[in-house]
Amino acid sequence: MLNLITDVPGLLVGQADDARLASGVTAIVFDAPAVASVDVRGGAPGTREIALLAPEQTVERIDAIVLGGGSAFGLDAPGGAMALLREQGRGFAVGPARVPIVPGAILFDLNNGGDKDFGRFAPYRELGYAAAAAAARAFALGTHGAGFGATTVNLKGGLGSASARTHDGATVGAIVAVNAVGSVTAGDGPCFWAAPFEQGDEFGGRGLSVTPDALSIRLKGGPRESTTIALVATDVTLTKPQAKRLAVMAHDGLARAIYPAHTPLDGDIVFAASTEKRPLADPIHGLAELGTVAANVLARAIARAVYEATALPFANAPPSWKDRFAR
Repeated sequence: MLNLITDVPGLLVGQADDARLASGVTAIVFDAPAVASVDVRGGAPGTREIALLAPEQTVERIDAIVLGGGSAFGLDAPGGAMALLREQGRGFAVGPARVPIVPGAILFDLNNGGDKDFGRFAPYRELGYAAAAAAARAFALGTHGAGFGATTVNLKGGLGSASARTHDGATVGAIVAVNAVGSVTAGDGPCFWAAPFEQGDEFGGRGLSVTPDALSIRLKGGPRESTTIALVATDVTLTKPQAKRLAVMAHDGLARAIYPAHTPLDGDIVFAASTEKRPLADPIHGLAELGTVAANVLARAIARAVYEATALPFANAPPSWKDRFAR
């Protein structure tokens, strides 16, 4: 176990970013089409191809999911991943045609100090292609991929991941780009809200200490400038409605790790996917356990995103957690 979403058999992760742009893309590529759904809880989402993930829609399986920076410009990134998959002969068959199914979600990082003067053609399609081409089992956390330009109200945001196993041996993993309007840490201290769910010292082992001032509400920026976008995945075989329920339950991980979450200012989105490697023994209690573990894993991934991040080299850029607290 790498403590990454790629511990779930049947998927790989690739990333591409641009330091001058201060933005990037993360692609999750499935070895074979995966059952998937999505749940949107934020008030300002930016998405592509998520309507087809509703349980009642025709297409049941997808080829990849792309998370990206760039706000609406980043919605070009799934097109780059589609181009690579099409070159590989993958996609939904419509007669002789193949259409890769690649939903995506974006976060807002246009005001983080990077050079966004990219002219007529935004670079996100090419970043999406490069991210999908780089798909592998190991990948970096923190200031990488979709989390490259991400921030929170008080610290640098980033790209996080974590994994766990259920009592019957099923694997659950999460990957997340944290660009939250709120805070991942309690007040001005080093403790993460997700501390009760920490495994070992994966994000510092500081425990949780909450003072009354930690509950004061601080919000970053203005409307539509923040979001947390995530995928939880499992090797258990799920139907599309069950994948939807998994995404719904996994949103609890955002609420456990970010304060506040699901605000009108965020575009919080959680995808859920099944690589269908093992049966779901109990469709009620088994799914309940999967969703509970998924929420815990997502909370841990959010804390790891901030813990592993490095600050951007621009004036007024927020510090990283390690800049402030690692000493």
